[in-house]
Amino acid sequence: MLVKTIFCGFGGQGVLMMGYSLTYGGMDAGFNVTYLPSYGAEVRGGTANCTVVVSDEEIASPIASNPENIVVLNTPSLYAFQNRAASGGSIFLNSSIIAVEPSRRDVRVYKIPTAELADKLGDKRMANTVMMGALMKATGLVPPDIFLKSLEKVMGSKRKEVVAMNRRAFEVGYDFLQ
Repeated sequence: MLVKTIFCGFGGQGVLMMGYSLTYGGMDAGFNVTYLPSYGAEVRGGTANCTVVVSDEEIASPIASNPENIVVLNTPSLYAFQNRAASGGSIFLNSSIIAVEPSRRDVRVYKIPTAELADKLGDKRMANTVMMGALMKATGLVPPDIFLKSLEKVMGSKRKEVVAMNRRAFEVGYDFLQ
């Protein structure tokens, strides 16, 4: 098994945190994992993306020319990354702010209204965790219990209210997909 995923969006949307949490989840599930962040010249509001490779064998390169999954949080990133998805792969769209359709017809598209789902929880900042729940449901890449334990380590267990809110956001995203 070798699965490559690119996360992309604006800085401040939690793009790099999504990759970081998948990295730790994959390691805790016993896989080999690479994490390759890429920052734009700007900071908050600029472009950001990262690539995570999860495998049960050694990983030769952290670079993903044609990843199986692309998680897109904004429209400019959709335009920039959709053609990199492997044929037969998946694109996970933040349908809360992406109003255009992907041009690709050879990939599966998941539209997740992350902001609306997170807003129902009382905090739109949880949108990235909602997306992670949907990603884990669709791909089965990391079992939910292992991912959530890893997320708690990444978030720091001292802030129990934040951990509980992220756990709930993950469940909302996970349950959103049938």
